[in-house]
Amino acid sequence: MKIKVGLIGFGRMGRFYLEEMLKSGRWEVAYICDVSADSRELAKVLSPESKVVADEQVIFDDESVQVVGLFALADSRKKQIERAIRSGKHIISEKPVADTVDREWEVVELTENTDCLSTVNLYLRNSWYHREIKQFIDRGEIGELAILRVCHMTPGLAPGEGHEYEGPAFHDCGMHYVDIARWYAGCDYKTWHAQGINMWNYKDPWWVQCHGTFQNGVVFDITQGFVYGQLSKDQTHNSYVDIIGTKGIAHMTHDFQMAKVDLHGVHETIHLEKPFGGKNIDALCDLFADSIETGIRNPQLPFMRDSAIASEYAWTFLEDAQTHDLPSIGNLRTLEKIRERRKNMKNGYGLLQNNNLESIINP
Repeated sequence: MKIKVGLIGFGRMGRFYLEEMLKSGRWEVAYICDVSADSRELAKVLSPESKVVADEQVIFDDESVQVVGLFALADSRKKQIERAIRSGKHIISEKPVADTVDREWEVVELTENTDCLSTVNLYLRNSWYHREIKQFIDRGEIGELAILRVCHMTPGLAPGEGHEYEGPAFHDCGMHYVDIARWYAGCDYKTWHAQGINMWNYKDPWWVQCHGTFQNGVVFDITQGFVYGQLSKDQTHNSYVDIIGTKGIAHMTHDFQMAKVDLHGVHETIHLEKPFGGKNIDALCDLFADSIETGIRNPQLPFMRDSAIASEYAWTFLEDAQTHDLPSIGNLRTLEKIRERRKNMKNGYGLLQNNNLESIINP
């Protein structure tokens, strides 16, 4: 029997979840809810068997719905999570799980004191390449961890194109890299120093690098930003993970299409190359479905606590960057050229999805 789910929020992420849930055959998408009339019209086209509603309370009131997917903006999530728990529904949430750190920790307390299952999409944890690397490390192939380097630099969003509702870029995107570094280290951060750059007079740093140590002595370096050749004739991308141990190394790089992993251990040398995998929503949904069907939470599922910790550290690193000198680089004429180019780009990094019904149905 399929698991009955109601999706709340049918923007870009909501559509990703719908696609993967329908593809898996394990889910019955009973409801799709969005306050936008355009989004509701799109939902009717993409999932004609679902009930499409504007009022999310309809979903919470339906006792046959087992799971709610929360994909609207973060300022709505705490209230939705409260309603889900009161109505006895399991929860899949996007991150962050609330719009302030204090409310995120209130969500943690709520979800840790209920029998309802909950998880959050910290998508890097479910990527095939991080799983392969973690298993290699756990076999002792690189010895003790010494240095973690995580970099994600793209000619992606221009200032003003996104992130305003979910926090600065280093929080909205960067918290994933903060989370995956902590996942590898297996403990919390101890010391840090962050440096940022302000670009084109934008209010938030558009590039941040943070380095420091974990409580177990592992050294980390996290770099994230969109200042990476936006006007280059042929755009490129720089995303990698370097994990250096006392005996070996693990390295990963990707171009959003393919991911390459090179593992150099004391007993094995492995090269892997597979499709990148995107947001890994299929993996998250399968793990959650397994947990519901068996009644046993899969240990690979991230907890709300994991999201709150990553979010709080990302904010902390940003605040640290803002206490230091923030160079202001770039002129508004360059920014206008970038924005104009992105309006007309068909292929590129971080292109915004057009929410126009016709363009989505017939791209």
